[in-house]
Amino acid sequence: MRTATTRPQPPRPLPPAVRALRRTLRGLPGKLYDVAYEPGLAVPAADGSTLLTDHYLPARDRKQAPGDFPTVLIRSPYGRGFPWAPMFAVPLAEQGFHVVLQSCRGTGGSGGTFDLWRNETADGTATVAWLREQPWFTGVLGTTGPSYLGFTQWALALDPPPELRAMVVQEGLHDLHAYFRPGGTFALQNGLTSAMGLTYQHQGTLPFVRATARLQRRFPAAARTLPLGDAYIRALGTRVPFVDEALAHADPADPAWRGADAGAAAENATVPTCLISGWSDVALDQTLQQYERLRRAGCERALLIGPWTHHSLLQRGWPQVFAETLAWLRAHLCDDASGLRPERVRVHEGGGSTTGTWRDLADWPPAAPGRRWYPAADGTLSRTHTGEAGTPFAAYRYDPADPVPSTGGPLLDNTAGPRDQSALEARDDVLTFTTAPLREPLHVRGPVSVSLRAAADTGHADVFARLCDVDGQGRSVNICDGIVRLPPGTTEPADVTVAMSSTAHCFAAGHRIRLQVSGGAHPRFARHTGTGDPLATATRLVPAEVTLHHPAALVLPVTEDGESGDDGKE
Repeated sequence: MRTATTRPQPPRPLPPAVRALRRTLRGLPGKLYDVAYEPGLAVPAADGSTLLTDHYLPARDRKQAPGDFPTVLIRSPYGRGFPWAPMFAVPLAEQGFHVVLQSCRGTGGSGGTFDLWRNETADGTATVAWLREQPWFTGVLGTTGPSYLGFTQWALALDPPPELRAMVVQEGLHDLHAYFRPGGTFALQNGLTSAMGLTYQHQGTLPFVRATARLQRRFPAAARTLPLGDAYIRALGTRVPFVDEALAHADPADPAWRGADAGAAAENATVPTCLISGWSDVALDQTLQQYERLRRAGCERALLIGPWTHHSLLQRGWPQVFAETLAWLRAHLCDDASGLRPERVRVHEGGGSTTGTWRDLADWPPAAPGRRWYPAADGTLSRTHTGEAGTPFAAYRYDPADPVPSTGGPLLDNTAGPRDQSALEARDDVLTFTTAPLREPLHVRGPVSVSLRAAADTGHADVFARLCDVDGQGRSVNICDGIVRLPPGTTEPADVTVAMSSTAHCFAAGHRIRLQVSGGAHPRFARHTGTGDPLATATRLVPAEVTLHHPAALVLPVTEDGESGDDGKE
């Protein structure tokens, strides 16, 4: 390691392991430059501790190229090795960018203590101040990176430096409270998986592999053990302070969450920003929320959403994602807009008679007024509302000792994405409401929701709702979903809306639309214990009878593509 004042050393050739991993990537553009790097640069953090940083640069004959290349900053809490070096730093340097790949405070050898979200704005600003002192820095800066690397970008953009000309946020987070506490619940499976990655990945391959194996082996038992605040430690191998805080503090207004939401960076944004996600990505809702803020601010923006999960976006989706990233950076850092799409939005529309279709749109969401479908006591779902307001029409008994399992959806493992719902829908505690077969295709593009009047005999319950596509053979496949915790003490019917994320999906002719309603999706979400006891310390499990009352309605944004089609009304 050397400090910023140490006499500079000549850039080195790439390590053999990084070169080998880069060669395994297919579908990326041919390189324009050889790449060298300067490892272990010591950049001063806001508090004076050291942020270890690697500098990748375009080079010729292993000598530093002239300093006329823009710079891309990537700040990561997961280390600076795989996948960031071979997938991000090297391919971008090959295309003519200086790439500064930095370990966040307290990770990857950087000094200080990692404190989830709290230091990213100050340390990002300090890093840009360091960049200004480098002879190769031209004053033209962009940022990129996925997941928490998206949070580090939004944190910097809260007070953007004048050099910042472009951002590319792939499947990025900006609100960590919303990630850990969706709908008032606790994102158990994704939350612990993320905590494992943040705790161990920056330590190196072997500790990360061991931690991954331990979590896979111990998580099922931990997820069913009370109290949860102690049980999770066995799965992670250690107590994690930010997991304890997330378990203990449900309210986003709690001082414990101060600074956890960097979403305001988009509200008055002027930095051109490209957002990328997948329909089964854990960060989809946050991506779309930031896109809407950018739209309202009049900021230059682009959106790409593919048929990807959080992991497959960086795997089979990577050639397309990298091409989108490169085009945006070239347009705004190099004044070369030749690679940009003509339309602002590109989304993959699933379903239909094929495996799906890419759609180029002027903006998101399209102008698509919501149509209502009404669930009935006989399990049908139609455009005609027949129930009398205030009357019950369906009920389920949720038993936290035998919780409704999670099947597919936005998860951080290989069970994510669309999955057959047959076994789940055969359970007595899962309600389904289904249309008649469609006579014509129905195109849904935009946010999906269901409004319900619900009551729990114990006053404590969650409501999970899911939209499914049922094919001609009766196979039900999940499209999008959401969960909400009823206000404590809801023993009388109360109006709730379950935001079920967003989609672009075509229900083919002959298919049926299905609404699924239940008391949870475990272990994706921590089970509601049926009590008002604190989540971290609760030890009692109490079943709840949840009753649904009229009026209730599934709201789908149907586009003009489907206006001429039958909508499931019998």
